[in-house]
Amino acid sequence: METLATHAYLAIIRDNLRLEYATKMEILRELRAHIEDKLEELKQAGFSEEEATRSCLKLLGSAKSVARQIYEAHSQGTWRQTMLAATPHLLFALLFALNWWQVPGWRLVALALILITAIYGWWHGKPTWLFPWLGCTLMPVVLAGVALFYLPVGWSWIVIILYIPLALWLFCHLAVQAIRRDWLYGSLILLPAPVIAGWFLAATAEGRFPGFGFENPHYFAPWIGLTFLVLGLTVGLFVRLRQRWLKGTVLFLSGVLTVALVAFYNGGKLGLPTFLFLVLASAGLFLAPALLERGVRHREQREV
Repeated sequence: METLATHAYLAIIRDNLRLEYATKMEILRELRAHIEDKLEELKQAGFSEEEATRSCLKLLGSAKSVARQIYEAHSQGTWRQTMLAATPHLLFALLFALNWWQVPGWRLVALALILITAIYGWWHGKPTWLFPWLGCTLMPVVLAGVALFYLPVGWSWIVIILYIPLALWLFCHLAVQAIRRDWLYGSLILLPAPVIAGWFLAATAEGRFPGFGFENPHYFAPWIGLTFLVLGLTVGLFVRLRQRWLKGTVLFLSGVLTVALVAFYNGGKLGLPTFLFLVLASAGLFLAPALLERGVRHREQREV
């Protein structure tokens, strides 16, 4: 029978074990069975229940340390998961590198594939490979918001007032679902945002908004493809790494690198202030899920 001390110990491990739900539950069941077997063995050796519990948990070590070790043993994704996670960014890299983005049919096929895959992953346990796909599903939402500025003045503000709350709700909903698993997955979703913003600014006529023209993306297309290739490689490395601090470091450095690539290949149009703004925005988007995680967990603990 599980004691209060054992229950609290397993609860700490559960809260710090940032793995897929099914994997986490299986590990907790096995760990609980192991603890119960060890407790029974100690009680048969003459220990009281309290002494047996204290001795057993001491042998196991700190709950957070155990959670970290279990995480590192199970956090490395398979090569199949790695390819699935990197695919959406590699798909955009291919579209821009081959200039297929100019063909409406290819754009629709890419967006439909991303949307269908994201919905499938969402309803099948939110596996690790899903989160980059969710990040790419936000790209049409952002671009649709930008397109609203091109509507007639009267209509644009009416639509924008209605659109922004819906878009923010979608962003927040996805972010909360991601950080309940691990705030790093929230950062993974937001990874393309600074790149998209940087290329949009670079593609505006003389850097003035809204001077966006399709001839400018045509000029930048190969370099846009390169930045998405970097994002795809980043995601693949993220999935294959075991240590969380290495995963976080890779995401942060990738954000800075891709923004630097945007600044380098746009011919100096962004300027130093805009480049620094994008770097700060990248850092802010990387850290924002960590701050939100504290609020989400605090609220959940209060509800319990």
